[in-house]
Amino acid sequence: MAAELKVPSLGESITQAQVGQWLKREGDPVDRDEPVVEVESEKATVAVPAPESGVLRRILKETGSAVAIGEVLGEIEPGARAAAPPPAEAGAPEVAPRPVPAVPSPSPAPPPVPLAPAPAPPTGKEPVRLTPSARRVLAERGLGKEDLFRLLDSGRAAAPTAALAPAGPRERLVPMSPLRRTVARRLLEAQENAAILTTFNELDMSRVLELRDRFGPGFQEKHGVKLGFTSFFVKAAVEALMAFPAVNAEVRGDAIVYKDHYDIGVAVGGGKGLVVPVIRDADQLSFAQIELTLAELAKRARENRITMADLAGGTFTISNGGIYGSLLSTPILNPPQSAILGLHKMQKRAVVGPDDQVVVRPMMYLALSYDHRIIDGREAVTFLVRVKELLEEPSRLVLEV
Repeated sequence: MAAELKVPSLGESITQAQVGQWLKREGDPVDRDEPVVEVESEKATVAVPAPESGVLRRILKETGSAVAIGEVLGEIEPGARAAAPPPAEAGAPEVAPRPVPAVPSPSPAPPPVPLAPAPAPPTGKEPVRLTPSARRVLAERGLGKEDLFRLLDSGRAAAPTAALAPAGPRERLVPMSPLRRTVARRLLEAQENAAILTTFNELDMSRVLELRDRFGPGFQEKHGVKLGFTSFFVKAAVEALMAFPAVNAEVRGDAIVYKDHYDIGVAVGGGKGLVVPVIRDADQLSFAQIELTLAELAKRARENRITMADLAGGTFTISNGGIYGSLLSTPILNPPQSAILGLHKMQKRAVVGPDDQVVVRPMMYLALSYDHRIIDGREAVTFLVRVKELLEEPSRLVLEV
């Protein structure tokens, strides 16, 4: 009996998802727990593992299909790893693989399917005039008008219909992935539902660099991970959050929820875009534990193995646009959190030293965006100054003074 490959639970309140990339083809052998297909929800991309070892015999939902939680994606024939698909008989024509339906995946973007303007979506009974280029693209994909009608009538969150809408010259229409749609919605909600202000400061990274150069090799040899900058910033943020509880709080209705736990979200680039996994109980972790946790989360993000549990429940976020070259920016809140710390590119600049001497120092701009409804300007500025002081004298982070 075939083992069914089903859409897993993707978190509370999530009932639908979109089939992403198939990592295996029909006839491919698979091992138990080996990733077979990616499923994109509105919050994350999850790789669905094989429930049994065997051969992927049938793909039931193609890339781009809208699916419900628990729906069957494909079938695996258990214990058939050695049984490859039978070879074609001599002289028999080779059977081409089934064409992928016309719902384009985010990358690479397929060519658009322009349609002639129509007063209303086709029902399947009305004549539809297709342009020559549209007929060519449909032919290349092995699709007919009935496939086009089915996509238009399927009601998949309106994304496929948008992808088939007319496009201008040298334009491509590609539907947003569920994750991108949710990011867009949440960022817009953050702007509409919070009184966001940003305060800035600059940081001399000399002492942090000295510590890292001095102890980095021994740290990596002992713990098996590099001593990066993130652990310093996480430690400094936690110390500052303890001193200014409102920055670690959130608005809930007409009340303020103050949190005595410090779960720090760190924005990392994943295979499907930026995600913010959470380092739990960061106040109880050592530098090595923070670096090891972040390395594992970043690896999962790159491999699209981030889970809902990895992303949920952060109390404060750190976003480092400097790794992409950003010199200065104003980060947007990650709801329901009330503040986010933005890091930027470290750059050598001429500054005035203690004795009024002009010296060259590795400087970095810091930005704190905050919800002015519960965080006063004085608190925000003083919080950022506290982070600056801790990092310009990082021995305080170790000595807890």
